Amino acid sequence: MKRIVLASASPRRRELLEQIGLDFEVIPSTCEEMIIKQNPGEAVEELSRQKAEDVAEKIAEGIVIGSDTVVYHAGRILGKPVDREEARKMLQGLQGGVHSVFTGVTVIAKENGNKDCHTFFRETKVSVLPMTEDEIEEYLNTKEPMDKAGAYGIQGRFAAWIEKIEGDYNTVVGLPVSALWQVLKTYL
Repeated sequence: MKRIVLASASPRRRELLEQIGLDFEVIPSTCEEMIIKQNPGEAVEELSRQKAEDVAEKIAEGIVIGSDTVVYHAGRILGKPVDREEARKMLQGLQGGVHSVFTGVTVIAKENGNKDCHTFFRETKVSVLPMTEDEIEEYLNTKEPMDKAGAYGIQGRFAAWIEKIEGDYNTVVGLPVSALWQVLKTYL
């Protein structure tokens, strides 16, 4: 079996890879993430590539998986909030409407001195029910919003306000594993 490395410390991405039965190790990327593209699909592809390249440089052979997720709403890319106030503003903007979640994935396969790279993204639309100011404050008190793009986790308490999604649920969680598996099969 080939060495598979996840270039992320995200527990959610780790759980998703375990869910599909992959045997892998974790070497988190330490590169500074910089969004340099305005288009959200291009931005997450670029960020996932930066992470995968950073880790691929540290191993001689194997398959590296890099991934990044952003929320896109009202023409703006929303990453992880820097503080509670920014998280509050994100939630106020998302409640009662529809936004998109973009996750980019880069797979780098290194073998016998050769390197192959495949990058893609997936988009899922998310409809959020209206939230009162008290509900937003209660959700902020859980601390759940602080390490997630758009200040929420669909797999956590925020599920109470998710009306529906159009697309792959795992894209919102942070790793579209069905699309990833189709790429991985070509390298395994």
